Amino acid sequence: MSMKPLLVLIAAGAVLWTIGDPRSPAPRTGACGDSVAVSWEPASPRRGALFRVRVTGVDSAVRLSGSVVGEALHLLADGTGAALVSLAPVPIDGPDSLDIVIQCVTDAAVDTLRERVATASGDYAIERLRVAPAFGRPPDPATAARIERESRRAAEVARNAHATPRLWREPFRLPRDSRITSGFGNGREFNGTITSRHMGTDFAGVTGAPVRAANRGVVRIVDAFFYGGNVVYLDHGAGLSSAYLHLSKQDVAAGDTVERGQQIGLVGATGRVTGPHLHLIVRYGSVTVDPVSLF
Repeated sequence: MSMKPLLVLIAAGAVLWTIGDPRSPAPRTGACGDSVAVSWEPASPRRGALFRVRVTGVDSAVRLSGSVVGEALHLLADGTGAALVSLAPVPIDGPDSLDIVIQCVTDAAVDTLRERVATASGDYAIERLRVAPAFGRPPDPATAARIERESRRAAEVARNAHATPRLWREPFRLPRDSRITSGFGNGREFNGTITSRHMGTDFAGVTGAPVRAANRGVVRIVDAFFYGGNVVYLDHGAGLSSAYLHLSKQDVAAGDTVERGQQIGLVGATGRVTGPHLHLIVRYGSVTVDPVSLF
């Protein structure tokens, strides 16, 4: 049997090995056949960031699904008809490599492909902050129970975003046109003690400045949290959710559908803060990622 010509594609950070490469597996005969190919960009995704998975060569009779670090991929047509594309997360404390798992199902067979992806370090810094003593010491039992309840509610929104169809069509936009005052992933030292990582991005703003939805979504939580202060949580579908913290005012209600760029609240200094700003959180499923990687 003649071999197909060697093809290695490295473009715009993408990596793709096709049949015929001596380093690729032997020709496949299962449900995926020998035409399905998986690529990703960037070539070495940063730990704590989103990356893009692309699958090509899928026969119309094949039902396709996939996952990365246990989070389902939402493989949707890219608009050209040539590929299926999904975002995927890399945990901030993830390993040096991870697997993209693609499953092909037909009426006669099930086939699984695995592609190993090398990840890159996030190189996150340490930030030293001073906050009110009530926020710098361990919480009392009642407050700890409240924090746990609020954390479970936020986690539920993130998990359930996998069950919501993709609600956006346009690219995500920044919720504020202002400078970033604190980046994602930095270790946080409060009053001399390292207690956590900064699992979001802070945008500058004075109290009362507008905060806008990063994209179309359904409002899942409007409440006052201990750490987050006045919060709004949006479910964008296809695994993505976003949260807007420390607001002085919330302009939406749970169950509302908001549009990209719609005002959802005002900058404030509620919760654990050092001053007024917007703290933005982005999650893919249960994995919290650098919001900037979404834009």
